[in-house]
Amino acid sequence: MHASEIPSTVVGAGRRFVGGVTLLLRGVGLYVRSPGLMLLGVVPALISGAVFLTAYALLVFFVEDLATMATPFADGWAVTPRSAVRVITALALLGLGGLLTVLTFTAVTLVIGDPFYEKISERVEQRYGGTPDGVAVPFWPSMRRSATDSLRMVALAASFGLPLFVAGFIPLVGQTVVPVIGAAVGGWLLAVELTGVPFSRRGKRLPDRRKALKADRPTALGFGVAVFVCFLIPLGAVLLMPAAVAGATLLARRSLGHPITQS
Repeated sequence: MHASEIPSTVVGAGRRFVGGVTLLLRGVGLYVRSPGLMLLGVVPALISGAVFLTAYALLVFFVEDLATMATPFADGWAVTPRSAVRVITALALLGLGGLLTVLTFTAVTLVIGDPFYEKISERVEQRYGGTPDGVAVPFWPSMRRSATDSLRMVALAASFGLPLFVAGFIPLVGQTVVPVIGAAVGGWLLAVELTGVPFSRRGKRLPDRRKALKADRPTALGFGVAVFVCFLIPLGAVLLMPAAVAGATLLARRSLGHPITQS
């Protein structure tokens, strides 16, 4: 198929996906230009990052034993098929663990670092003309809502993660298609999760976020998948969390029809 024969809707979706990726890059640019404020955002990420990196390291260390425990039916098999099924199981466990670690890390970090990320997001809003339709939200009610929404997102991640874990046992598909689907699912959930701060500033809750982001899903996916991939890099989640919050603020503004170019 020639490039001219590719449907315009596919081309448009691809461009919006790339546009979502650039929102993270713009967040990194804002990070670089405001190092003092952004470094404050690294503090809560360091705290939760130490916990989650340790937890994932333990998973890696014990994954062989866990794979053996999960496949008792293979104990009597010949060495080759037994090893193959347990390698697949170990990979599936690591994939599920990676998905849940990234999303849970983000949820916990956003809760404990709420004042820092609120300030970062607010600074981004001011750079682009302020917050249209902003409402005053008291700190403690905002914290409770953030924690509640984060718990709902983690539960949703688990509901997606378990079928992906099972699909990970399918030879070839489990090692090729499933990781791509996992990145897409994780990216979407991260986009919804990270935009919580700017949406809350406007008095909007989780259903409002999902509705607004679904209206331009390719852009939201581009941003979220880029964040997801970066968060899988060692220390990536810790170092890029403030930039991800800045980029998510731009994504929220774009989704709500607010300007993301300086006048």
